[in-house]
Amino acid sequence: MAGGMDLGSSGKGGKKPLDTAINLVPFIDLMAVTISFLIMTAVWTQIGKLQVSQSGASAAQEETQDETVPITLVVTEKELKLQVGQSTFDPIPVTRDANNRIDLQRLADKITEVKGQLPTPPTAITVQTEDTVRYEDLVRIIDQAKALGLDNVSLAAVG
Repeated sequence: MAGGMDLGSSGKGGKKPLDTAINLVPFIDLMAVTISFLIMTAVWTQIGKLQVSQSGASAAQEETQDETVPITLVVTEKELKLQVGQSTFDPIPVTRDANNRIDLQRLADKITEVKGQLPTPPTAITVQTEDTVRYEDLVRIIDQAKALGLDNVSLAAVG
């Protein structure tokens, strides 16, 4: 008798044996499914990642940037405000299509027009959003900016 445990062989007290065999097969199955699920979703996180930088660059980074005019887009629930350098354009009201997605055609036209007027076409934009702006709208705005050649996208809070 290993461990000195009473297996109930004596007639006193009527104790039942405490040794049982635990079936580990369901636990192993659960772990196998969980691990395979985690491995599959890890690939999706890399595919769905957006490349943006945080605003507030240091002084050393500002000196190394070329002399392009900064473009800033302020996004609210009701309008899009485009600022190029010290110039501010008329706000573009936010309109939505039948799928409740923000319509970005007027913004794309305005950015294309502004890029054509500048001597050095900018490649950077800072998107400032309010807390009430939907994440889906923010992602679509970033995608539209990248499609227009503004590959260096920075995000900042309106403040």
